[in-house]
Amino acid sequence: DKVGLLGGASSVKFGKGYLTEPIRVLLNGRASTKFGNQVIPLEKLLTKWTKELLKKKLPINPNKDLAFQYNLSNKSSPGKTEENSSSKGTRKYWFEPRGLFDLQETKKLLSNDTSLGVGYAPYSKLEQLVLNIEESITSEKFRKAHPWMGTDVKVMAFRKEDRYYLTLCVPQIANFVSSAEAYQNNLQFAHKNVESICKRNGVKKYELHINTRDNFEINELYLTAIGSSIESGDEGLVGRGNRINGVISPMRLMSMEGACGKNPVYHIGKIYYVAANEISRKIYEKFRIPNEVGLSSQSGRDLLDPWITSISVPDKFKHTAQLEKFVEKELLNIPKYTDLIIKQKVRLY
Repeated sequence: DKVGLLGGASSVKFGKGYLTEPIRVLLNGRASTKFGNQVIPLEKLLTKWTKELLKKKLPINPNKDLAFQYNLSNKSSPGKTEENSSSKGTRKYWFEPRGLFDLQETKKLLSNDTSLGVGYAPYSKLEQLVLNIEESITSEKFRKAHPWMGTDVKVMAFRKEDRYYLTLCVPQIANFVSSAEAYQNNLQFAHKNVESICKRNGVKKYELHINTRDNFEINELYLTAIGSSIESGDEGLVGRGNRINGVISPMRLMSMEGACGKNPVYHIGKIYYVAANEISRKIYEKFRIPNEVGLSSQSGRDLLDPWITSISVPDKFKHTAQLEKFVEKELLNIPKYTDLIIKQKVRLY
């Protein structure tokens, strides 16, 4: 869960763009290298999965445009000692289990860390608008119809009363943009498309800006080789991107955990984060009240018994006892989210 992407370099001009240096993929963190006597081909698997994902997201040749650096470890977290009595424990073999008997989670689910998972529902009108804009213009269907559209779209939005303010960064892919005029036409198309999304979301008063750094006098534009700033020295780290509900809302309850990459069985930064979001959504569906959910863990504590369960609801809500029983029941369903995560039926970014 400590993957990093370090930007490469590119050559870009109207009608042609390509990478001149590869994107560097830093595969960091702990992982299991074997189970019993069975060796896990870790580097091979991680390389394969990374290439498949980035090829889906970016128009690259993964065999040529990616360079891998492996900083992997199978060492245990603190708690393992070299005392003779510690041989009775399983911490020493956490990432190289000798068999199922070394996997505590097969006996009882315990929190791996002291941390926090949070969630809220429903989306605000502003959040829903931001999601709809980003998901619409970066969708596979949209990009297939408009191949000049890159995926590295950013949306910043602010609401004051009933007026919405939006600023977008929309990259264009040079191979499909023949001139500055074509670039401007694409910008106008993107502008109209976002306007139509605003109207569909019931937003009537808005101020919209796209690619505010463009300078047509010297052709400094958001023109790219592969549709992302990762091609030109930018970098990205797991945990600095969107929350698992798809938006970064600093005025809302939020955790700094990066859910992607973590163990889906007992890692609080993933399983509690997913559970909090799902419980919040279910509360809204059942009781029709906006709410915030926080699940706090203690390292080694029973996973189904959070140290602190915090539910924020409107003051006027009167069915507290019914809500508490509902949440207690939902906490017992936390292990079910593991299967949903593995089957990719839960959103993580």
